[in-house]
Amino acid sequence: MKNAKITVLLLLGLMGSCADDMALSSLNEDPKNPISGVPDELFFTNAQRNLVDINATIDINFNVFRFVVQYASSPIYTEESQYNLQTRTIPSNYWRTLYRDILVDFKAARDELNTDDSYNFSDRIPIRENRLAIIQLMEIYTYAQLVDTFGNVPYSEALDGENITPAYDDAATIYQDLIANLNEAISALDADFAGYGGADLIYDGDVSQWIKFANSLKLKLAMTLADVNPEQSRTLVEEAAPNVFESNNDNALLPYLAAPPNTNPLWEDLVQSGRSDYFMADTFVDALNQLNDPRRDVFFSNPIDGEYVGGEYAAGGDFDTTSHFGDAFVDPQLPGNILDYSEVNFLLADAAARGYNVVGTPEEFYNIAIRASFDYWELPEADATAYLANPDVAYATAEGDFRQKIGTQMWIALFNRGAESWLQWRRFDFPVLNAAPQLTLDDIPVRYTYPIDEQSRNNANREAAASAIGGDNLDNKLFWDVN
Repeated sequence: MKNAKITVLLLLGLMGSCADDMALSSLNEDPKNPISGVPDELFFTNAQRNLVDINATIDINFNVFRFVVQYASSPIYTEESQYNLQTRTIPSNYWRTLYRDILVDFKAARDELNTDDSYNFSDRIPIRENRLAIIQLMEIYTYAQLVDTFGNVPYSEALDGENITPAYDDAATIYQDLIANLNEAISALDADFAGYGGADLIYDGDVSQWIKFANSLKLKLAMTLADVNPEQSRTLVEEAAPNVFESNNDNALLPYLAAPPNTNPLWEDLVQSGRSDYFMADTFVDALNQLNDPRRDVFFSNPIDGEYVGGEYAAGGDFDTTSHFGDAFVDPQLPGNILDYSEVNFLLADAAARGYNVVGTPEEFYNIAIRASFDYWELPEADATAYLANPDVAYATAEGDFRQKIGTQMWIALFNRGAESWLQWRRFDFPVLNAAPQLTLDDIPVRYTYPIDEQSRNNANREAAASAIGGDNLDNKLFWDVN
């Protein structure tokens, strides 16, 4: 399977190199009679790769979530860390990537599957059903990211090439449809039959792993609803919990290669660029220093006089006198990660703290989550044991209620997963982050504003969506963010 993945990644590199030619030739295509016959595997793999890439990159034109949750800052780019998202049209770039480069390709993969007569034979039908369900899971993950970033977004009318002014659907309504589709996908998956094989860059076609992923994703969506719809949240969690990830072996990871064009985008941003654009933010470094967290030696590099030092968040600074991303993050082969065992156990800890029946206590799941994080970064179990014995870390003695305890440690464990960390920070309202210098907002953003180009292309629907959520502002909370 490893060789199959390498082959697929190399094919993706070739596809990327031809992108400009394809874009030009597409001007002569009839949108009502598109070219067909492209294998669904290529569409699926390309979309899956793009989904992991957009979550892995720290390119400030596309993904500034590591800034928003104050893991990193920059000696140069102070506007982005001060939450000016429009100078580089960051919302537009992120929106366009998720719709055009991910969801459109997943739809194309489905369309090819549904028109490929070779799947009409009895022994091939279950394979098609597995593939359709896996596509559905990837679409659900992507749409959830859009909703959790913007709020109301195009959904029911999205991806229709002939409709350039799709309506925006209500975010809460979208979530309900995602959950219904997720349950449908879980019911459709059959581990006795094949999936996407080597074209599946995350699980090598292992459908049993996709079943665990589906239930873990269900847990995540359910806990996102915990404050706004606790009864539904509890039901969904208790359905999913017995079938979620069981170890780090289940993590949804996409491996990268050692040489371009199939390296981790983070390596491209930190190393291949030849630039010194990012250092660790004092918010994050100070928190880990205070806890004497052993993960510092993995997360950080460039100690100053034997100590890790973060630059003042959003204030610019000197790259040479601040600590940087650790060696693991400048490895071109660092896997991309979109869902993992540590995250799942923090969510179970949250569920247990709310009284859900998940067969465990908040402390048990909390400890498993922290140990899973240490294990993921290949730190000794003894380090995790000593860390959990720290009164400032131990669940029984750490400061605050369950929101503060779990929220703080989840923020640490989600380092390098900025979008997910921002979601959980908004749910827990912990840790308390620093205000940015020269900040023009009252607080840290809780949503992205809509893309600027929507104002010229689809303004009536954009204005209706903005009005429905109280205005197109960075400080307007999403429907699930009620604390």
